[in-house]
Amino acid sequence: MKAGKKIFLAPLGCPKNQIDGELMLARAVAAGHEIVSDPDNADVLVVNTCAFIEQAREESIDTILRLAELKAAREGRKLVVTGCMAERYGKELAVELPEIDALVGTGALDRINDAIDATRVDGPVTFLGNKHYLPAATMDRIVTERDGSAYVKVSEGCDHDCSFCVIPAIRGRHESRPVEDVALEVEGLVQRGVVEVNLVAQDLSAYGRDLGERQGLAALLYRLGRIESLARVRCFYLYPNTLSDEALEAMDAVDNVCAYIDMPLQHADPIVLRAMRRARGADQLRRIIDRIRTRVREPYMRSTFITGFPGETDEAFANLCAFVSDVRFDRVGVFTYSREEGSAAADLPDPVPADVAELRRDELIVLQEPISEELLAARVGKRERVLVCGRDETGTWYGRTEFQAPEIDGVTFLGCLGGDLSPCVGRVVEATLTGSDAYDLFGECTPAAAIAAADTGRNHPTG
Repeated sequence: MKAGKKIFLAPLGCPKNQIDGELMLARAVAAGHEIVSDPDNADVLVVNTCAFIEQAREESIDTILRLAELKAAREGRKLVVTGCMAERYGKELAVELPEIDALVGTGALDRINDAIDATRVDGPVTFLGNKHYLPAATMDRIVTERDGSAYVKVSEGCDHDCSFCVIPAIRGRHESRPVEDVALEVEGLVQRGVVEVNLVAQDLSAYGRDLGERQGLAALLYRLGRIESLARVRCFYLYPNTLSDEALEAMDAVDNVCAYIDMPLQHADPIVLRAMRRARGADQLRRIIDRIRTRVREPYMRSTFITGFPGETDEAFANLCAFVSDVRFDRVGVFTYSREEGSAAADLPDPVPADVAELRRDELIVLQEPISEELLAARVGKRERVLVCGRDETGTWYGRTEFQAPEIDGVTFLGCLGGDLSPCVGRVVEATLTGSDAYDLFGECTPAAAIAAADTGRNHPTG
């Protein structure tokens, strides 16, 4: 039997990529390898890359180069590159980065142990499969979060043809997991102490349609609502044109589903939206938002937008700003346009200079900031259930309410009256909100207010 190796994984990119990394780690451990947190101690260095936009590719290349230096520092050490860059740019990486020993595409995650054992000859050994690798409840996975929260990938791929995006070319067509398979995975996570699951996909609101389930997301939410000890279910990546009334009604009806709407809209000017192959205009988007606010009580609304898309004039950007100001999202993320080779938008005329795109991004962020600050301030004085995450670098306790998603939203800093919150990490406590700023909340709780994850006090709907 071969001696196990020490494996270090550098995870990059989105939560969907994080899950891919966790699946690979579990396979490595099952094969007798050991996972280490310090790359200096590793025999094999793995970079799970992202290629969504230019900034992500630059981070991936920088990480590969940094770990390539570590590889050179010890004879026999290997460097394996996985994920979207390996899938999309494998041939280029093989030529330009001879330090790489193996490449594993997005559909070949189950070959990670072959990649660990591979020996480079004239170039890196390449493992490719389908465009994506769909998880299943029977697959082991090493959840890297330690705060009672976990991501769950319910589908892969995308059937939309947004002109700025190459995800369908990288990840392939939309493919959903059966409801019961997702539920089985979530039940297993709950048994391991998880109290919050975050559902992710390329287009979550289209979940189940490829299986003939027109209301797949609604059915999934009702099913997850029946899982004992699961305190929270949060939905990410809802697509406006596939978000059904039935899904919205399930979000409102199921007690453990957060009233959290993460719906990237990208822009609000009709000409830009048409070039993006998105919605027809701001009026259509307003109708969708009104529908959400009618069917979901007090929804937390988050969206993302792109500035600097080809053809975005001063007037188009003004239309976007007016839309954001009028709708009053709770949180907004803004990105500058990234020209993606192979996308329909790559050859569009009238490119916007990078410095203009950046100025518009900053202006939109400044516009949104007082809106977010005002909406958070309105929550002060209320009692909220907060998932205790741990301490920050200053030693201050913090957690997240149901409307604070991991990484992309703010947190709630917690004062602990008369005790230590250490026993409450990964559990939910009742806290009174005492203050806020543009990004975060502040609250007070007591250890006696800790609520065990197994006693959430929910009613379980039967839909």
